[in-house]
Amino acid sequence: MAVVIAIDAGTTGVRAFAVDEQGRPAGWSYREFPQYFPRPGWVEHDAEEIWAAVEATLAELRQRLAEAGQSVAAIGITNQRETVVVWDRRTGRPLHRAIVWQDRRTAARCEELAAAGHLDLIRRRTGLVLDPYFSGTKLAWLLAEDGGGVKADENLAFGTIDSWVIWKLTNGGAHVTDPSNACRTMLYDICDLAWSAELCDLLGVPSSCLPEVGPSSGRLGTTADGIPISGIAGDQQAALFGQACFADGMTKNTYGTGSFVLMNIGATCPEPSEGLLTSVGWTLADGTTAYVLEGAIFVTGAAIQWLRDGLGIIKEAAEIGPLAASVADTEGLFVVPAFTGLGSPWWDPYARGTIVGLTRGLGRAHLARAVVESMAYQTRDVVEAMASASGRTVTTMRADGGASVMDVLLQLQADQLQVPVARSAMQETTALGAAYLAGLAEGVWGSLDELSGQWSADAEFSPRVAQAAADARHREWLRAVERSRSWARP
Repeated sequence: MAVVIAIDAGTTGVRAFAVDEQGRPAGWSYREFPQYFPRPGWVEHDAEEIWAAVEATLAELRQRLAEAGQSVAAIGITNQRETVVVWDRRTGRPLHRAIVWQDRRTAARCEELAAAGHLDLIRRRTGLVLDPYFSGTKLAWLLAEDGGGVKADENLAFGTIDSWVIWKLTNGGAHVTDPSNACRTMLYDICDLAWSAELCDLLGVPSSCLPEVGPSSGRLGTTADGIPISGIAGDQQAALFGQACFADGMTKNTYGTGSFVLMNIGATCPEPSEGLLTSVGWTLADGTTAYVLEGAIFVTGAAIQWLRDGLGIIKEAAEIGPLAASVADTEGLFVVPAFTGLGSPWWDPYARGTIVGLTRGLGRAHLARAVVESMAYQTRDVVEAMASASGRTVTTMRADGGASVMDVLLQLQADQLQVPVARSAMQETTALGAAYLAGLAEGVWGSLDELSGQWSADAEFSPRVAQAAADARHREWLRAVERSRSWARP
């Protein structure tokens, strides 16, 4: 039996994940890689360490598949999206550490662009906001003499992590990306579905360094031993695809390092929406394109890592759910985990993490619950902005990602949204989406309807508290958010 392999190159590690023809897991391998924090607000990765993790996980998984007599029909790639890699085409070596999507070093440059009146152009062309989250100003910093000092010549190659991984998998044979990643660079026109010469000139980025943009589902290259690489999607769009949210209005939330709420809004590119992002969800081999509204929440699961690694109040991330559920409420404690600023719908790069409502009787369980509650509150902020902008009411939400295993979180989420929250039976929806895109291109699956039929829920959570009670708690949360905002402004 043939399987499809997804390479899921995330923010903290790489997973190689095999899926069979029924969409069931057929094996996996995982490696973490280091995080680098050279200055406050700066976050970097070593692209060679990411590639080493890809090589190791892919080799380990393929060995297991070979021992089981399973062949590989295709490979799909999904990745942390806005992280920037630059390398030399001749040597294939990175010219600087990768600048990660969480990095805040270009906040001042974004403010300069806004003050110069460029926000409207960027909103109309890209669907994005002027925030250091996105790739364009990171690349401009790398090319600046007073920044990364990378030389802009004919040998320079730029890419997000998908481009870097495919370049390495094809031994330099393919320098490609797809619209779901290109649209997050601040250099791509989401209406014309092409790189924008106007935006490249604005940011001082030579178009010669950019990858070719191919479909999200379609053959993009082959590995050295002839396996087709036939799918690419940024991690959040891949999760939406893996959740089978193919119809207009379907919505998912992935609770990962950050959380990302995406709503499929169909084939027509809309006008920009206040506080939200408009992105390309995917483009299929026949040219069919789906657009999405997105709310990007920078820190959710990363706050659990902070409780574990920074404060030491838990030893394993898995302890957070039972600890949070061990108290009935936080007794007025709120944690706003704005460690790298606030994303949707606030877009405040100068916000910082805040704890309010501390009293002597509170303990580690209350702090743990406050962190879990912050995930639900931030999601509600995004969903309300999304409903206002789109005119569509979210009637149910499909949930996935590591933190979605916590029943206490999904119950809190249902209570805050006042709609059912369905947890996918397949938790690795990001990898599944990349596998689906690749397998669809190679005929492993014949249609979106066939893929829809493979989705099922592990559990569904309905609201248990009244709207008024949920609203009262949310108002207190908003008071805490206001205290976190603009804290680090120079």
